[in-house]
Amino acid sequence: MFTAMITATARIAARTRTLAKALLRSSPRKRSTPAARAGNSGSGETLGRAALYRLMAWLSPAFPTGAFSYSGGIEWAVEAGDVTDAETLLRWLAVMIGEGAGFCDAVFFVHAYRAAATRDEATLTAVAALAAAFAPSKERFLETTAQGRAFLETAQAAWPCPALKRLAAACRGPVALPVAVGVACAGHGIALEAALNAFLHAQAANWISAGVRLIPLGQTDGQRTLAALEAAVSAAATRALAMSLDEVGTCGVRADLASMRHESQYTRLFRS
Repeated sequence: MFTAMITATARIAARTRTLAKALLRSSPRKRSTPAARAGNSGSGETLGRAALYRLMAWLSPAFPTGAFSYSGGIEWAVEAGDVTDAETLLRWLAVMIGEGAGFCDAVFFVHAYRAAATRDEATLTAVAALAAAFAPSKERFLETTAQGRAFLETAQAAWPCPALKRLAAACRGPVALPVAVGVACAGHGIALEAALNAFLHAQAANWISAGVRLIPLGQTDGQRTLAALEAAVSAAATRALAMSLDEVGTCGVRADLASMRHESQYTRLFRS
């Protein structure tokens, strides 16, 4: 089943290549922002020095969101025997990114970014509420909202911008991580396509890090897994750019069950 899903993801990447090019050609010209004036072109995949610096800082494992303490249910998958080596970890993550929580996060990232870029606070509030409500388990909810709130507070303190201030004012309750990061990227004029791919890469890298520690795997096997996920990340980003909120959904049932089962797992190293 997992092999079939990976094959389907590769086919999606091929079918949507033309759509991606059309999206890039039809994207509206972005307004000039401080980040753009600092060297970010704000179009396509091109990033200036300031934009690249900020994106690397925000998505670094060193950014204080506590990402290292979450496994997204992988800890239970390892104990249950679903994930036992690099190959099974790759299959598991390809589903999470292509059809599961990772893909939904990508869609919420896109819509939060666009709402922030156009200063549409009503839509931004709705996206934030939907992203929080989409968490299928208590631990998945904790994982995305605790990191989201930590990201928002830290980014406001170190890289303040009006978009982040508006998000904090509009969303007094839970803020999912993709919403907070998407708004920060929009507020600093970082190109959407590049920011989205970087976000998904960071998400995949964090899950792989959990797998490396849990299975355990060697660091080289972890990097091979990350390299093998490149096509899945690209395909997920392309689909997310074209998907409406009405269409968003997942079919990563086993991964969702893993996040639920982890709540009652006897021995745990991770919070999810």
